[in-house]
Amino acid sequence: MKTGFKLALITLPIAAIGVGILAFVVSNSPPPARIELAERASAVRVITAERQAIVPTIVGFGLVSPARTFEAIAEVGGTIEYVNPGLRDGQILPAGTTLLRLSPIDFNLAIAQANANIRSAEARLAELDVSKANQRAALDIEREALAVKASDLARAEALFAAGTLTQSARDAARAAHLTQRQKVQGAEGSLALIPTQRAVQAEQIAVYQTTLATAERNLERSELTLPFAARVASHSVEVGQFLKVAQTAASFDGIENAEVTAQMSMGSLRSLMQAGQSGAKVLPMDPTRMGEVLRDMGLSAQVRLRLGTELVTWPAIVDRISDEIDQKTGTVGVVVQVQAAYGQTGEGIRPPLTKGMFVDVTLSGAPITGIVLPRSALHDGLVHIADDDNRLRIIEATPRMVQGGVALFTDAVAEGSRIVLSTPSPVIEGLLLDPHPDTGLMSQLLAQDAAQ
Repeated sequence: MKTGFKLALITLPIAAIGVGILAFVVSNSPPPARIELAERASAVRVITAERQAIVPTIVGFGLVSPARTFEAIAEVGGTIEYVNPGLRDGQILPAGTTLLRLSPIDFNLAIAQANANIRSAEARLAELDVSKANQRAALDIEREALAVKASDLARAEALFAAGTLTQSARDAARAAHLTQRQKVQGAEGSLALIPTQRAVQAEQIAVYQTTLATAERNLERSELTLPFAARVASHSVEVGQFLKVAQTAASFDGIENAEVTAQMSMGSLRSLMQAGQSGAKVLPMDPTRMGEVLRDMGLSAQVRLRLGTELVTWPAIVDRISDEIDQKTGTVGVVVQVQAAYGQTGEGIRPPLTKGMFVDVTLSGAPITGIVLPRSALHDGLVHIADDDNRLRIIEATPRMVQGGVALFTDAVAEGSRIVLSTPSPVIEGLLLDPHPDTGLMSQLLAQDAAQ
């Protein structure tokens, strides 16, 4: 059978039947169902804003150093005769301990020499007193002799005028009178010098007394004592050694108080000061004024030492701010003091605070009450809120304080508001939300903040 004939008798009828069946099905089928468009809600995590009290705290790190140090520097030189057996590195010595003593021989000789000079000058004064009495007696005799010579000269002048005495005899009487006058003048001059000589001797005695006082003072300085209880940091003297003037014999670290210069960032310190001054915008940045502000804030300080899994703490007080800002780190040093660092006892065994320990220091202010939110809820000064209709609302809010993982607000955020934690996409005001409360996040963040 030919192909054309097959197409006409078999294929075309079958195709016509299929088209007919399709047309029948389409014409008798119901129209397709229509799906109405609906708004889709974005699932987000939310928390309820609650008022909490947060203690503003910052942490810094530093090394322990003694609040007082002492260097035993020789004020006089000499051979060391005695060294305290306890003068060893690390040994604690009580106040008033004799550290070393120089040989007193040279100092005693200087004292004896000064005393001898004083006695010699005093003897010279006594000699001047006797000389003064002798000079007065001699002056009286010379004056009587002068009166006699004056009478002789007067008679000679009268006789010469009468022509009964030669010129040579009169001149001899006049020469004798002049000689006697010279003797009287010499005696008066010697007597007049005695007060000046006495003054010279008195001043010389004062000089010798000063020399004596210096010698006695040097004898006292030959013994070095410790002015306060301290720990020996270093020493470099032995018996028989010659100690030079201004040479350091030993150095000591006081054990009464300890200091820690904790390095803290300027930003953290400024935030703490702003939180303590009710959000003040203008705060002093020079170290002197910053120290005054910190002391006036009544901050509490705590020094902490980590010993493995154990944390040892000491109460401290804020003393001052260091005089410069670290150029490398941009931090400023806050100096705190721990009183009775060696004598404090606490729960369990607590070691003394010794020089060189690496510790951390926490500064805490007065508690501040406000709305506390996770720090992640703050988006460049904006907070996302789910309103009563589960719509996204965006408000501006500036935190009073940001610390660790939390931020505290005193305005803008109302108590009881539902705060959106997870950021919906896209962020559009009025976006429909599907809120899911996160009940454990705030408890975890507050626990972490308290642990710090």
